[in-house]
Amino acid sequence: MQAAPFSIKRKISQLTDSNLLFLIAISIFVVLYGAAMFFLGGSFSRFQGLFDLFNNNASLLILACALSIVMVGGGIDISVGGVVALVTASCAIYLDSGAGNIYVAICIALGIGLAFGLVQGFLVAYMNVQPFIITLAGMFFARGMATVITANSYTVKLESFSLIKNIKLEIGFLGYVAPRSGNLIPATIDLGVFVALFLIVLIAVVLKWTRFGRNLYAVGGNSQSALMLGINVKRTRFYSHVVCGFLAGIAGFVFLLKAGSGYSQHALTFEMRAIAASIIGGTMLTGGVGNIVGSPIGVLVLMTIETIVRGSGITAGGRIWLQDVTTGTMLFLALILQSAILSRRGKGSFKDLTRRRGGKENTEGKREEESHTKTHRTFGSRH
Repeated sequence: MQAAPFSIKRKISQLTDSNLLFLIAISIFVVLYGAAMFFLGGSFSRFQGLFDLFNNNASLLILACALSIVMVGGGIDISVGGVVALVTASCAIYLDSGAGNIYVAICIALGIGLAFGLVQGFLVAYMNVQPFIITLAGMFFARGMATVITANSYTVKLESFSLIKNIKLEIGFLGYVAPRSGNLIPATIDLGVFVALFLIVLIAVVLKWTRFGRNLYAVGGNSQSALMLGINVKRTRFYSHVVCGFLAGIAGFVFLLKAGSGYSQHALTFEMRAIAASIIGGTMLTGGVGNIVGSPIGVLVLMTIETIVRGSGITAGGRIWLQDVTTGTMLFLALILQSAILSRRGKGSFKDLTRRRGGKENTEGKREEESHTKTHRTFGSRH
């Protein structure tokens, strides 16, 4: 009778920190969404309610993955929300300038994101500027430039943009019957969701099966050990910020597709939400531990909490501030749960994989450490 619990405990002990945190994030999401379906019903009981979590937060899904890349490498980037706002403002004004072109607007969005990634990455990696400070400056600069471009919300009226904006995938058999008219309303998924899902898969593949991904985990885990293995630490950190900025540019255009307008106040607090979602999904702020697939799950957890708060009527009567209080409290409890479980792994038969200082070796586990060592013995001379 004791074999099954022992087997489960043994399997859990063999999981890396990132995979364990990923499973925790999925469990939290399933419990939260299941409770919302049971107690609140409404949109939670329809497929469209689940799809809307993706539709309304496609840009945030991309930003969470972007932050995870930087955080896995031991850095941080809080300029991404400002970059999104600057992209929406720039593209909105350009599209209605009389010479507006969708393809050029996309290039503008990618160019803005790439420019921020290049500048900030160079200053962090090669000039040894603290990433928090330089990306904070980037956030202020991006929002300031967005305000210069358009002080008020500017709605895009270009017809070709509206056509792309309204592209949706309709799934009839997952829809619902309207209670008043009796008509079938199909479930819909926005174009931005497919962009986000494609990027999530692409990033996951890159981090798991490419040299850049292995280098990033090694640098975030212990930069000195990575340097001794022959990894170009500065270049790896530089690339992580470049990729993050590039993804922020894409997220900005996806946000524009959803909002249909450009404004300097768009994507407020998105950088904080992206960081929180990445942590919930299994990415550690200390670096070296992270699961890219977990970051979107973290976004779903975060947005489900906010939807539950709004749907429960807590904010009725002008008590909007209760939403932030309740969301913050639930997020705090989720992070405490993660910390408690990781702490439990550090006792008894579990290994402590979270030590980062004092010259102690730190990777995601013995098997991953051996893999990194073998890889860099083979390719180290090329960095």
